[in-house]
Parts: sequence; structure tokens; C-alpha cells
Amino acid sequence: MNGYSGLRQEELDLLPSAEDVRTYSERGWYLSEKLLTDAEADALTAASERYYAGQRDRKLPVEPEKWADWKPGDGEIQRNNDYVHYQDDAIAEILRKPIIGAVAARLAQAEAIRIFQATLIYKPPVAEERSNIVAWHFDKYFWPTCTSESMLTAFIPFHDCTEEAGTITMVSGSHRWARRHGADRGSGAPEDVAREYLLNGDAERNGVTDLEKVPVHIPKGHMTFHHCLLYHGSGKNRSAEPRRAISLHLQDETNRYQPHHLSDGRQQPYKHDVLVRRTADGTPDYTDPDFLPQVWPVAAD
Repeated sequence: MNGYSGLRQEELDLLPSAEDVRTYSERGWYLSEKLLTDAEADALTAASERYYAGQRDRKLPVEPEKWADWKPGDGEIQRNNDYVHYQDDAIAEILRKPIIGAVAARLAQAEAIRIFQATLIYKPPVAEERSNIVAWHFDKYFWPTCTSESMLTAFIPFHDCTEEAGTITMVSGSHRWARRHGADRGSGAPEDVAREYLLNGDAERNGVTDLEKVPVHIPKGHMTFHHCLLYHGSGKNRSAEPRRAISLHLQDETNRYQPHHLSDGRQQPYKHDVLVRRTADGTPDYTDPDFLPQVWPVAAD
């Protein structure tokens, strides 16, 4: 395969086939081959435990508004911690493994892939814990300052991830829906826009009467990739162990900042916008290598 000179032959064998790329374009998600070794997956678990105990290799220079930053005092709820790719070197090294970026580039048919954000997620094994339920949503809704509609997310569990554990569930084909809800968090709409009625409403607007909801069983070392417009969510953790994962948001080379205004005229920023460097015209630079590093192709030394 041309353009993959940075990969070894055994890694080339892990890339999506032409049929996989076609299927991704149709259903909006892909279950990868084994991209992480068991040792790498276990290293993510160990690094996450150090992170929860307070270890940071570096801290954000500014705390963005409304970023997720679980602390022990928050209790045994679902833990969400943003920017782990910036704050923890051990986690960052694994997330920047070239094969992950190469798979994303092939699926998105992109020339280059950069990290956009990375969130460490921990679902406690408490079936009745309501915070464990991630309601239906599509990621691009939360990225209105992004120009690209080819962005995608790698969901990376650190272990065998089953429906019992609350694995990610995909609504196949929903990324191709042309008509979507116009909920506006500045207009009095609920902050949690990811509700069942929004999914059903968008399905109805697009003439879809039979939703295909697929809870994906992800073996250890494997991961899923889903399109930024694909509806997805996850359920309760009914297993005896915590569900540990990272949601790795990825951007293609075409993505740039664009201003976004709410219906009342106020500008709505993304949490990155206080962190990244500025372009020549003073807007947030979504190619900032410090916060949004390129993972594919690998830069030459």
C-alpha cells in the first residue's frame, strides 16, 4: 500500500482493507484488528491508576471552561478526564502509536491525522450508577468550531469490552443523515442534548424507521473507530470490574477553526480555544503541535 512507508509489514497487515473502508463509509464505524499488545493495554491501565492518584507529567497552563477533570473527591461516579494525551507521557506514547493514526487516515481517506482531544473514561462496576449511561449523541455536535466533517473517534478499551460492561453502541448509518436537530445550548435547550428523543427525531426526519443499534464487543487490544456524525452511546456497567477506556478524537488535515455563534448571537468557543496558539489572523490554531500533535504520517527525526 502506497503512503505507509512508516509501518512494518506486520502493521501493514492490520490496516483496513478496501472492503473495510467501503463498509465504514456505509455504516460509519469500524472494529479494528489488534492494534495494541496486551502489554500496552496493561500499561494504559497502570498509567490511568497513577493519573487517578494525582500524577501529571505536565499540567494544562490554563483550565478550560467546562472541561472534564474527575478527582477522587467526586466519588464513585463515571470518571472523565480530558487532555490525558497532554498531561501523561506514558498514555501519550501509546496513543501516538503510528498504526492508530494510519488506520484513522485510511478510514477517513485523509492525508494526515492529528489528535483533537483524548478523554480517559472509567465506568465503575455499579449497575445503578446513572452517570455510567452515555446517552445518544454524535461528536460533531460538540465541535461546532471545526470545519471538517471527516473527523473520527477511536474508542480504546484497556480490556475485553462487552455489552455487560457497557461497551460503545453504534447507530449504524446515522452519519449519513442529512437532516439533524437544531438544539442550541444557548437558547434554553437542555445542556444534555444527547437524548433518545433527539435520536428518534433525527431518524424520523431522515425517513429511517428501523434503527440498527449495535453494541460492539471489542477484544483486548482492538478498538473501534466511528465517524464524527455517527450517533452512539453506551449503557450500564453490569460487570464485576470497572470499564476502562480512552476516547481519542482525531482530526484530518483539512480541519480548521471556524467561529460559531449561538442563536442569541453569543460566540460559542471550544475548550481548546484558550489553550492552542494563534494563527496569523488571531484565530485558534488547530494544528498546534503541543496540544494537537500529528500522529500520521510520523514526522521524520
